[in-house]
Amino acid sequence: MSSKLMIDIGSTYFKVAQEGEIEQYFRDFNKNIFDDLSSKCTSLIEQYSAEDIHICSSANGGLSTLIIGLTNSFSLKYAINIAFNSGINIIDTVLYPRIEQEPVPTEMIDVVIIVGGIDSVENVFDEKLLDYLERVNYQNIVYVGTKKSVPFLQENIKNLVVLENVISDKLKIQEEALKTYLTDLYQADIMGKEDIKQLYGITTNQIFSTPYIVNRSLSEISEHMDVADPFIVVDIGGATTDIHYSRDLVNDNILTDSGYDRLVFKKLGVFKSRESLVHTAKNNEFVFELLEHLNVTENILEEYSEKATRTLMQLAIFLVLYKVSKHHASYIELNLEILNSIVLTGGITKVLTQEEVDDIVLFFYKKILHFHHAPKILLDQNYEIWTYGITGSSLKE
Repeated sequence: MSSKLMIDIGSTYFKVAQEGEIEQYFRDFNKNIFDDLSSKCTSLIEQYSAEDIHICSSANGGLSTLIIGLTNSFSLKYAINIAFNSGINIIDTVLYPRIEQEPVPTEMIDVVIIVGGIDSVENVFDEKLLDYLERVNYQNIVYVGTKKSVPFLQENIKNLVVLENVISDKLKIQEEALKTYLTDLYQADIMGKEDIKQLYGITTNQIFSTPYIVNRSLSEISEHMDVADPFIVVDIGGATTDIHYSRDLVNDNILTDSGYDRLVFKKLGVFKSRESLVHTAKNNEFVFELLEHLNVTENILEEYSEKATRTLMQLAIFLVLYKVSKHHASYIELNLEILNSIVLTGGITKVLTQEEVDDIVLFFYKKILHFHHAPKILLDQNYEIWTYGITGSSLKE
């Protein structure tokens, strides 16, 4: 039995877990989060001290990030890896040698990350970077590249935060300084938002982003669920789809302390990103065969019905597996051929049945990988994965 009260504030639901039980509440959007939570759980919250209440949240949308890096193979890859695993949303990346041709994001960027070169390299950045940044609307900016560029950047970029280079002299990833900065920035972002900062009235613990907590929980999943390594956790929500994966599934050269990484598809959600999901589906060469397999026509993509939602969710599962397969050039390719377990979590588990999920995954494995069997599929129907990591030792102060 747990002596902790755990709360996850989502964009649609909030969940409260204690003593092995989880209650889910649909958000009342006519109230702010604190008032809504209090109206439903006051008696429960009052049973716990502030030290024993742990909260994570994805309700504030998280931090948006723009990363500017010198190379794809080290700078951008390392910074992207750290940002994703810190629960950060990456808006765009810019390859520095092409920065003069790169478009400037139109939205406000919460944090710009600049990275490039090992510490012995000099003359990496010049006026081109300054010209580009002048056109970017950002709130925070952090530098994690070669030390020899620090004087130039500090002289020319106001409020620049300088941290340890994420690339060691031996080209290994050094993630802790940037990861800590980003998770602290997330907390500061929450503190500045009226809707969530009131939550600090009931807890003395840091509020982390939910994707960060889920990623932290992966090492404990086998204690609670019948999964076998290597596995992936696919979190399909309304706006984005996250994949948390065992590093046994990748062949790249990133060596980190964690055995698990996170990948985000920000345009593969079923509700807020529905339009881009449909667009992606229509441009996939296998989707019409998949729709035929599901005994529906392409007209279903234009409908707004329960059946259409179920179909879109099945499409989302197929497309996200396709995007990390060897048939699609992407940031990460996972060796799905050696995968033993797939855990599905998020809103999708409230809609699709085990049979519907098994059917679509088996279709993918037969059609794309030419396998006649699929990994074991588990549905986190109670959406409890986040509870495994929220009070873990890695999060204790």
